[in-house]
Amino acid sequence: MTDTRQPDGGFGIYVHWPFCAAKCPYCDFNSHVRQGVDHGRWAEALCRELAGYAEETAGMEVESVFFGGGTPSLMAPDTVADVLETVASHWRLRPEAEITLEANPTSVEAGRFAGFAAAGVNRVSVGVQALRDDDLRRLGRLHSVGEARQAIDIARKYFDRVSADLIYARQDQSVDDWQAELREALDWGLDHLSLYQLTIEPETRFGELHARGKLRGLPDGELGADLYELTQEMTEAAGMPAYEVSNHARQGAEGRHNLIYWRGGAYLGVGPGAHGRVMTAGGSWVATETLRQPEAWLKQIEAGASAAQRTPVETGERALEYMMMALRLREGMELARYAALAGHEPDAVAVSRLAEDGFVETGAGRLRLTAAGRPVLNAILRELLPG
Repeated sequence: MTDTRQPDGGFGIYVHWPFCAAKCPYCDFNSHVRQGVDHGRWAEALCRELAGYAEETAGMEVESVFFGGGTPSLMAPDTVADVLETVASHWRLRPEAEITLEANPTSVEAGRFAGFAAAGVNRVSVGVQALRDDDLRRLGRLHSVGEARQAIDIARKYFDRVSADLIYARQDQSVDDWQAELREALDWGLDHLSLYQLTIEPETRFGELHARGKLRGLPDGELGADLYELTQEMTEAAGMPAYEVSNHARQGAEGRHNLIYWRGGAYLGVGPGAHGRVMTAGGSWVATETLRQPEAWLKQIEAGASAAQRTPVETGERALEYMMMALRLREGMELARYAALAGHEPDAVAVSRLAEDGFVETGAGRLRLTAAGRPVLNAILRELLPG
């Protein structure tokens, strides 16, 4: 591990824990409700899948490890420790590496968090989602507002870096409602907030209800825009501007793992349904996607087989992915890097037109969206992407 070869954008590891106590009606993540999970078997399988990537990614330095789900705070702390020990045994884990674990308030306990901290976790992301009990029930959450507040307090005792997730543009939510919730969240004094507008995904319970016209109270476009603008104004004033479309942080507290995604870096994805972008020892890139069904994934790994489908990623495809992800960031896209991948600069006519309309700007070798452009990212991408 003496010779390093770090991809542009960095290198991280994502570990998917697929189990939840209940399935939320808005969630389209790969999550499953199971009783009696054998944590020892799962720890061994996750470590075995990780080890399978060691040779082709030799020489890379791990900048972040992210335990996502599902509900990773349901994991045994020993499982987290085993995974992190395996990472350190196959790659150089940078001393300042960010080790994040997602947590639901119902599974936050002081003893469990002490165990996660001892295992090496140094950042937690708490899924608060709402600060109104009736809305938490609508969202299918098992915790109360009181439990969410308690979870934040416990997390701050054990971790220097704590983030919270909140969903807005919920059913029957007014501007005043959201202002009060966001004000409380900002008053917690955390270094990071992920603030998402509720989206209705087709393969969810909310998606089914919406298709049948039975999901009432959703905001119209004008109210959604007002809620977005309020979010930007309040977070900016609190010193937590959006560094990405839905993520806000104090300076220096940006989520390093997700920055690897948005900056077009390399990352391993292990566990059921995890995705990865692997830069192999030969310099080629491969997209990976593991089996989604937990028992099928576990069977494959325990049989000594790969549970991942691998697809070569051509340079042109990487260029498109880089543009789509990097323009989500306030810092924007490196023009020279895009040109090296795509073989050409972004369409000059489209860039000029969008700049004249006040949606994008260039400077210091970058193309980035303006404040007016960020809410209409998808429309801008349609203008910039070839074909």
